[in-house]
Amino acid sequence: MEQNFIYQLVGNNVVGWAISAAIIIGFITVYALAAILAELKISAWMQRRVGPWRNTYHGIGQPLIEVIKLLQKEDTTPDRADKILYNLAPFIVFMGTLMAFAVLPFGKIFIPSDINLGLFYCFAVSAFGIVGIILGGWASHNKYSMLGAMRAAAQMVSYEIPISICLLSIAVMTNSLNMSVIVNVQNGWFWNWNIFGGSGGIETLILIPFTLALFVIYFIASLAETNRTPFDLPEGESEIVAGYGTEYSGMKYAMFYLAEYANMFVVSALVTIMFLGGWNSPFGGFLNYDWLQPFWFIGKAMSIIVLQIIIRWTLPRLRVDQLMHTTWKVLVPFGLICFFAVALYSMFW
Repeated sequence: MEQNFIYQLVGNNVVGWAISAAIIIGFITVYALAAILAELKISAWMQRRVGPWRNTYHGIGQPLIEVIKLLQKEDTTPDRADKILYNLAPFIVFMGTLMAFAVLPFGKIFIPSDINLGLFYCFAVSAFGIVGIILGGWASHNKYSMLGAMRAAAQMVSYEIPISICLLSIAVMTNSLNMSVIVNVQNGWFWNWNIFGGSGGIETLILIPFTLALFVIYFIASLAETNRTPFDLPEGESEIVAGYGTEYSGMKYAMFYLAEYANMFVVSALVTIMFLGGWNSPFGGFLNYDWLQPFWFIGKAMSIIVLQIIIRWTLPRLRVDQLMHTTWKVLVPFGLICFFAVALYSMFW
């Protein structure tokens, strides 16, 4: 297994783990501010308006100003709420996302925890987010919050099935659940990436339609998993006020959305690892130095996030029946077909 520079400096001990955790938390904080600014600027550009402009230079500091505003807001708790679970829910949601960052391989120099079951672990800890949302909606003692939590539970559990099919397909292709191994298998030029059939011989051309379909299936399911438009029914403002977050205010309200933006990076990072070569340069060995690998990894993930933002400001929200139809009658059948095709290829070649 790869050893990152933190372990090389201080060893595989509590100090090394603490430094790795501090780096991850610092990265999430900076990334969330950048993602919020990108959301504001891209939506303004698409709607032909200026967007944030007055506060700081060209509005760059707007996300930080909004965080400071949320810190100053009153932290309220409804009288009839289950106070313990109500206050615990935002932390559970964020904890699940934070735990997923532990196995993301940013590059050979920084793999916080290079475990052999990294892909399975990342999929498993994402369930914490569902638990936190259900707790927050139920503990708020609000009918809109409860309805939003029920929608979130049905949506996230349903869309985890096509996501798991895609993860299993890539695990079968690469013969590993270790994320760094999956990335190393895609080493070389961009046509060696899993989205283009992997790094095998000429026979991998027959896999390209199936791997492209798996990429599309995972991307659509990831939008639903992160409650992004057109799958933002759990927090549909025009229907249920703000869903599971209706009764929350201040930093507890902000933690739900910090977890949402952090989860956007996690699913985008998984797309990068499984389909887009991970930390590898698209140009083979050119510009594939160890110190540049985190920039390739983050750049690819941020490109997927920008695509998610563009889709949010382009498509309308689906109805609940359309949401369920999409997963059970479209994504799951096509995902199974692709999985069997990949499995047959792996058996014969």
